[in-house]
Formats: sequence, C-alpha cells, structure tokens
Amino acid sequence: MPSNTMWWGSLRLLLLLAAAVAAAAEPASTLTGPSRPVTVALRKDRGHAVDLPDTDPRVQRRATGWAPEQITVALSAAPTSAWVSWITGEFQMGGTVKPLNPGTVASVVRYGLAADSLVHEATGDALVYSQLYPFEGLQNYTSGIIHHVRLQGLEPATKYYYQCGDPGIPGAMSAVHAFRTMPAVGPRSYPGRIAVVGDLGLTYNTTSTVDHMVSNRPDLVLLVGDVCYANMYLTNGTGADCYSCAFGKSTPIHETYQPRWDYWGRYMEAVTSGTPMMVVEGNHEIEEQIGNKTFAAYRSRRSGEQYRWLVKDLAKVDRAVTPW
Repeated sequence: MPSNTMWWGSLRLLLLLAAAVAAAAEPASTLTGPSRPVTVALRKDRGHAVDLPDTDPRVQRRATGWAPEQITVALSAAPTSAWVSWITGEFQMGGTVKPLNPGTVASVVRYGLAADSLVHEATGDALVYSQLYPFEGLQNYTSGIIHHVRLQGLEPATKYYYQCGDPGIPGAMSAVHAFRTMPAVGPRSYPGRIAVVGDLGLTYNTTSTVDHMVSNRPDLVLLVGDVCYANMYLTNGTGADCYSCAFGKSTPIHETYQPRWDYWGRYMEAVTSGTPMMVVEGNHEIEEQIGNKTFAAYRSRRSGEQYRWLVKDLAKVDRAVTPW
C-alpha cells in the first residue's frame, strides 16, 4: 500500500498537470499579448449558410404579455455608464398595421451590486418604428415597443445585476441579468478580451460561431456589420441566397422582411443581456426607402472629407493609454 507521502506527491502532480491544462486552454488576452495568431482551416462540410426558419424555437417569441425580450447591453460614453435596451409587445405584419403606443409601458431598469439588492432605478425612453411599402401586395411591418435606458454613476470594471421592464404591470419585469462595466481608461486597464465578428447573420452556422464566441468569455463583442440580412428577403418571408436573385431591375422597391431583426434579437439575447455588444452598420443594413434616398452617410464613407476626419481623429489617440 503506498505511503501517505507518495499519495500526497501523486495528488500534487495531478493538480499541477490539471492547472497546466487549464492554463493552456485559457484564451489569450490583450494583457498577455501580443500572441501568435491562430488560423482555422475552412470547413467545407459546413456547406452553405442556411437561415434558421421562423419555426425554430430559438427565434420564436417566448415572452408573454408586456414582458421584456431581446434584452441588450451596450457601452455608453464612459465606463461609468451603460445602455440597457429591450422590446415589449409583438411586431405586426400585414397590409394594414397599427403601431403600438410607446406610452403603454414604462421604461425602467432596477440595478445593483447583488441580484437580491437592486437598490438603484433608472428610466428612459420608448419608441416604435414601421417599415411601410406603398405598393399593392407588399406586407408592411411595425415593431414592438423599443425601450432604451441609460445607467449612470456606475463603477468601472464592476459587475452589476439588473432587471428591466415596467414594475407597475404584473409580469412586465424581466428576470435578473448581470453585466460587467468596462475598466477605467489606463495603459493596462482596457478589456482583456474582445470578440470581433462580422457577417453574423442568423443561420445554422451562426449558432456555431456564437457558441465558439461565448466559450471564449469575451468582455465585449464588436459586430462589424451585416447583422441579420433582413434585406435578403421579400416581405412575404421568402429568402434568397443572393441579393440579385431576388431583386431585378423591374422591382419597384427593394423589399425586406423585418421580423428577421426580431428573430435575431431573440436568438442573441442569451449573449447580449450579459455581454456589452457594439454594432457597426454594414451594407446589409441599408434598407432602401421610397426613392432610395436614405443612408447617405454610409454611401459617402469613402469620401475624402470622411477619410480626413478619420485620420485626424485617430491622431488624437494617446498610444500610452491605448496601444492597440
């Protein structure tokens, strides 16, 4: 029978090996970098990006009554503040739609440093938006009530618990969620891990991408354009693999299927309710209105004036504080 000394020695070796394996599995951070980039081979077995259908439970509405859904946290102007956004009520599709009254439901966030001590309260604003098509046979859309509340006076690099909704209506408050504020500005206090993802969409491949992203436990998610590809659909919900396949020169207006935004918000809530996400608009966020006159700023993004502004703005960055 092995002695106690041998037993403790074996246990110590086992613990050291386990710690080494855990350290090796830990994703690299900006504080330990620069690190060697990792290239992952293209997986041809994944095939084409097939969209999740509207019958998928992950995109269907689970909230009832005026309960919040599509809850999202975003950064604000400083690490002492953050935005919480959500939607109440259901969207409408049809030839005739009646927008909900934003004043029907209050926009309230209760928050604090413990899940059972949400001692602070902030209020915000609400709105709805509609996508209307003045052509016979096209389906119009109006959203649920969209709420935005800014939390202020927060401590940097601190975990906050919160719930959102309308405390004056039974069942209209969310479950308690949590997020961490960004660190204060400093040479070694920027986020340790930022997930950068683009062309995310809402496909079966998206689910793999999101699972991989979540497994790396990012402090912040930066989505660099092309969110849900609602502009790749007709108003009747029929999708197409390519933009030109669905829209020819004879099309009176480029259609969209706005519920894809709601589906995306529902699917992503498990991520966005706990990790701040910042979104940059891409070309698939250009949803043409009558006369195709909108999004002039995006269409001018390569102008000399815009480029000169960017160069001047980047020159102001203190590289001792923000070396990346």
